[in-house]
Amino acid sequence: MRSSAHPSPDHHLSPGPFGPHLPSPLSLILLGLGTFLLVLAPLLARYVEPRAAVNPVDIDTTAVYTGTGSVFDVGRVRTVPDQRITITQRVRGDVAASERSGGAAVWDVVTTVDTDDSLPAADPHDALDFAPHRWVSDRRTNRPVHCCGEQPRITGEAYLKFPFDVQKRSYRWWDNTLGAPVTLRYRGPAKADGFEGYRFTGTVPATRTGTRLVPGRLVDEPDRPQVVAEEWYANHGIELVVDRVTGRVLHAQTGPRRTLRAPGANRDAAVLLDSRKLAFTPATRQAAVEQAERDGRQLRLVGRTLPIGAAAVGSVCAVVGAVLVIRGRRRPDSSGSSAALRTI
Repeated sequence: MRSSAHPSPDHHLSPGPFGPHLPSPLSLILLGLGTFLLVLAPLLARYVEPRAAVNPVDIDTTAVYTGTGSVFDVGRVRTVPDQRITITQRVRGDVAASERSGGAAVWDVVTTVDTDDSLPAADPHDALDFAPHRWVSDRRTNRPVHCCGEQPRITGEAYLKFPFDVQKRSYRWWDNTLGAPVTLRYRGPAKADGFEGYRFTGTVPATRTGTRLVPGRLVDEPDRPQVVAEEWYANHGIELVVDRVTGRVLHAQTGPRRTLRAPGANRDAAVLLDSRKLAFTPATRQAAVEQAERDGRQLRLVGRTLPIGAAAVGSVCAVVGAVLVIRGRRRPDSSGSSAALRTI
């Protein structure tokens, strides 16, 4: 009777049969992990992936085009047909200049044109034609940036490669021989070594590109020892197969025609170079496809696979953790029940 009328202090401190209960460590770990993964998923897709899709600064690649055509032979002083032609384009990144540019990729490009007579060349200056220049681009958008010793002043949307996430539309592709961009139109899907990309094509009508001092007899003016002849350029057809994800050119072919005209003339007097088709060699095409596959896998991993996986696993962990927390709080406390029974 005494204990019923005057309960001990311990009785007031004991929890009831459904009193508060701390969540288990496992439930808190699962809930925290799920929340972290759910926050991480959109960050990977919206923040990390766009910053992974950038033009490299330490690039070092070589693309080789081969085909046949007519070439002006300086030794014979005439145009020689049916010559094997090789165009070599070497691209090297200037890492130091890129770091100083504040976000641009600085690439030095050397393009040489050779026949079998000038290959192999110990020095690119010994080539039939030698053209060095520097391209500076925004690493994310691929747009030209006019700084860092850029030469010439390049314009357009694409050169050497397309922007990331290529769209089914026309693009303005810089043609270095023309000194201006060329509109390349989307022509549908196409494959390069079994790897599917987008096909773009375009042509260049005969356009005056500059002047050159030559003997008068080269441009049908034999009575004049030297003439400032006009240089003209046309392209029978530019065709590119481009990887949709990375913008890398998987396969390329071009049909350049370079000629000389007498001042003010409306017809070609001498052909310097004329080929209907100069295309990537199999080795160049294979290297481009393999690089596009590697880069594409990395971008898909960061932009799609990891975000989807993180969201799925995070949802499961968050739900399981929340359920365990709720069940833990509602579970009867066995020690509290025993204490309540002892006071009766």
